[in-house]
Amino acid sequence: MISTALERISVGVVVERRKGRSAWADFLWRPISVLAGNPSADPWTPLDREGEVTLFYAGEAVIELHRTETANYRDNLASGSPALWVNLRPTGSEPPYELLAVTADPAEGEAFTDAGSNLVDAVPMPASIVEIVERFVAAHHVERPFIKRQRDRRGPPT
Repeated sequence: MISTALERISVGVVVERRKGRSAWADFLWRPISVLAGNPSADPWTPLDREGEVTLFYAGEAVIELHRTETANYRDNLASGSPALWVNLRPTGSEPPYELLAVTADPAEGEAFTDAGSNLVDAVPMPASIVEIVERFVAAHHVERPFIKRQRDRRGPPT
């Protein structure tokens, strides 16, 4: 598939595994951060362990920035706490999740939740990525006026 992205940002994803407190889940997983660049660790390398919590490097992804989504990026940046959305799909084996995507587009992040079994969560956007997205929006955003369609009030043809 050919990408229409004008900019691509390489990132690494860190997830947390926490001991579950219920009879239905041994562990609870959630993405907790995104690292700018490509870490040299292999996917699913343990990074830190403290008590019943272990951090793993889940792997690398690429954030794609598209000219048509600049309004969404701008709204994300203006929110006061810019975020990235991480999408992980359960594998049913080890490692327990496959990293599917990371996005800076809140609408795309929300769309990730349509696949009910995927683990989707927002994490803080690192400052270095905020700068890249800000430059991208400044260079490519075009304000598009809202045009209200006129409704045909004549009714169905007779």
